[in-house]
Amino acid sequence: MRRVRGAISFLTIFPMGGNPAPPGESAIFFPLVGAILGAAGAGIFIGLARVLPLSIAALIVVAFWAAISGVLHEDGLADSADAFRAGRSREKMAAILKDSRIGTYGAVAIVLSVVARWQAIEHIYGINIFAAFVAAQAVPRAGMVALAWVSRPAGSGLGHAFAATLTTPAALLAAAQGIAASFACGVRPGLIIVLGSYLILRLAQFYFYRRIGGVNGDCLGATEQILEIFILVLFTCRACSW
Repeated sequence: MRRVRGAISFLTIFPMGGNPAPPGESAIFFPLVGAILGAAGAGIFIGLARVLPLSIAALIVVAFWAAISGVLHEDGLADSADAFRAGRSREKMAAILKDSRIGTYGAVAIVLSVVARWQAIEHIYGINIFAAFVAAQAVPRAGMVALAWVSRPAGSGLGHAFAATLTTPAALLAAAQGIAASFACGVRPGLIIVLGSYLILRLAQFYFYRRIGGVNGDCLGATEQILEIFILVLFTCRACSW
């Protein structure tokens, strides 16, 4: 139960008492927490779509996911966008990643992320909403764990603390849950999600290594957002027969 409380405390705004486990030990339950958020978002969307336009219902779901996670992943995306601007030295990027302020690049990145997910949810086609939403929240959180597990940490912040307490069994079980959530959408979409997520994780790792020599907490948050957008946009495909 300490690990469950730790996962909920780390990934949501809900405070958990009783001495929750650190994030690395709690990572085994990250995809499970994501699946619960995905299912809750599906329920909200289906309920609101009966009385509101689909665009409004979709926007409320995106707002719900961002709010309940304390905009944790959006913050990582914004910091990464501000830091990894072309032409900056590694020292400058490290300083920006530690800065809590959001610059122009970060603001634009958040807007684009919100718009992409909002429009993707509105136009999801040919797939069970619950399965799609669960995958869109569970797989990115499993991807965060996998990226932290296979990467060397950069800096000494939250990402380093996460990687330092992350165990191989927890990482493997989290990855297995992400794969299971992918194939809950069906064999074809499951294969695309797994292979696409693997490619995104490898490209992200290569990019972060090249820019700052490793992966930190903001990098994990940014990767989560990219994976979430990828999965939601995938299910807008009108030419795909899921």
